Amino acid sequence: MRNRNPKDGGARGVLVLTVSNLLVKAAGLVFKIPMNSVVGDAGMGYYNAACSLFTVFYTLSAAGLPVALSVMIAGYRAEGNVLGARQTEKRAALLFLSLGLASSCLMFTCAGPLSGVIRSPGSRISVEAVAPALLFLCVSGALRGCFQGTGDMTPTAVSQLAEAVGKTAFGVAGAVWAVRRGYSASVAAAFAAMGLTVGSLVGTLCLLAVRFRRGEKIFRAGETRDQPVDPRVTLRRLFEIALPVTLSASVMSLSAVADTTSVQRILQAAGKSAEEAAAAYGNYTSLAVPLFNLPPALVYPAAYALVPAAAAAMAEGNRKKAAESVRRAAEYAAMIGIPSAFGLAALADPILCLLFRESSAHRAAPLLLLLAPAAFFVCLTAVTNAALQAVGGQRIALCTMTAGAAVKWISAEILLRRCGIAGAPLSTFLSYLTISGLNLCFLPRRIGPFLPPAKRILAVFCSGALCGFAAERCRGTFSRFLPGDAATLCAIAAGGIVYLAALGLTGILRDYLPRRADHRKDHSNGTEYQGTEGKTARRKGARYGIGG
Repeated sequence: MRNRNPKDGGARGVLVLTVSNLLVKAAGLVFKIPMNSVVGDAGMGYYNAACSLFTVFYTLSAAGLPVALSVMIAGYRAEGNVLGARQTEKRAALLFLSLGLASSCLMFTCAGPLSGVIRSPGSRISVEAVAPALLFLCVSGALRGCFQGTGDMTPTAVSQLAEAVGKTAFGVAGAVWAVRRGYSASVAAAFAAMGLTVGSLVGTLCLLAVRFRRGEKIFRAGETRDQPVDPRVTLRRLFEIALPVTLSASVMSLSAVADTTSVQRILQAAGKSAEEAAAAYGNYTSLAVPLFNLPPALVYPAAYALVPAAAAAMAEGNRKKAAESVRRAAEYAAMIGIPSAFGLAALADPILCLLFRESSAHRAAPLLLLLAPAAFFVCLTAVTNAALQAVGGQRIALCTMTAGAAVKWISAEILLRRCGIAGAPLSTFLSYLTISGLNLCFLPRRIGPFLPPAKRILAVFCSGALCGFAAERCRGTFSRFLPGDAATLCAIAAGGIVYLAALGLTGILRDYLPRRADHRKDHSNGTEYQGTEGKTARRKGARYGIGG
């Protein structure tokens, strides 16, 4: 009988999360395309300023706890301790609920002073509108941690999509209604922000429905050996695991808020009004940044899957196996990040014009061009950070993230004064360059050499360069006899085909294609074997007088 591959579940989980991330990012673009036309760059500036504050509050209150809860529940399931898993879930849910309620109330009551701190007083109403979403997301975080601890990624993916759809539908509808009633850009942005709150509620209700329907059976994985767990032990372990993750995430969230503050403050000091500064920031964060964030969405699931694989190898004392896991993930990150960087740089203006109104797109195109190279370093940072966390380098990851945030803040202060809004993408590039560079220095000390051979890196780089060149040249050719949007889509497709062809010629693509299983049966003893390994085993058996 054919044995199932034990890695199938993990591969399915990566696939589910990858598809979910892509759909959520696509929904985010669908949200921002009409929103940019409805509320304008200034309204999007208020909305994004409120979202940057929201991200900080959420990160500080619950970003690391779902990860910790999933680790603990997975451990109790492996032991057969259903009672311990159930107790942990209930205590974590109460903790998440308390943190969510406290952070939501704090953000709502301090909306005025917070919007003043980031030099965006017009965003106060938007801050108040998104504050309740903290409560809903903390509750959904507990539920997602529970499902992920059982190895089931589907409820998380479904709830993320429900959040994105709810945010898009209610946010756009609210903003359109506000604009038609003649409200100001700041009020229209607040109605758009309410979509985030409604979407969070919809996602939480989806998770609650699935959780109540499945009951306690989700914790059963074999023989049951119930044993109660001390509440103090539960809380201590939750915070021990969650704290490093929360601190690392908080560093970049606070960096984003500092970036918001720097942009608004320096642009206003240069003579722009508060609304003009908000419009410049909104143009950058609503047009250039969402496209920049698309490539990493393909890499994050692979980074999540890397953690248990590398950690298990290190637990076995097999550093070589851990290094091989990291090498594969790093090469995959390069295969996604490098062509994305070249492609975004080559087609920055046409892609933005394809999605947004031309006046805003033309202003954002130079910013996306400057931001494009950072796409590769974000992908590399995701993999190397995950690898450090897997091999016990959580403090190193925290230190490198802190260094990157410091570089971002210092460079933004200098570059924004000299280059205007263009200093924001340049500082982002320098930040992720610093983080990935430091990670590449420290990680080999933990697991040994792990980078792919230089010839493979060069092959991916050249293939990515060909992709960008082909896309740019094809765009110019197709635009002679096709409408602008159609020419852009054809150019993107041409660039992708050239990239895959180049990878195929170098032999790299062959390593990532699924290989056909060759199932045959050994009639001498009725056993089944597969592919080359089966043939080798049969030849060895014949050599020693076993089998045929």
